[in-house]
Amino acid sequence: MEGLEDYLRVISGWECVDGIIPGMIVRQNRGRGSKGLFLKYATASGYKLLYKNGTSVQELFVVCKDRQAFERLFKESFSDAG
Repeated sequence: MEGLEDYLRVISGWECVDGIIPGMIVRQNRGRGSKGLFLKYATASGYKLLYKNGTSVQELFVVCKDRQAFERLFKESFSDAG
């Protein structure tokens, strides 16, 4: 998805991240709502993220060894994203 690669490049460089697993892509009929990368909730192995570009939503699952470090880095890096 357009624009997602820049976010992934940043996140994949963090020491606490072991992997990024893509999930479902859902197409939206209208380009409404917020755009960017959003931290949704903690999972057993890390976090679920959503990337929204106005026409689609991409699920991403981040596998990380230190959830607190990931959440801190995410908020510092993408404070406007979610």
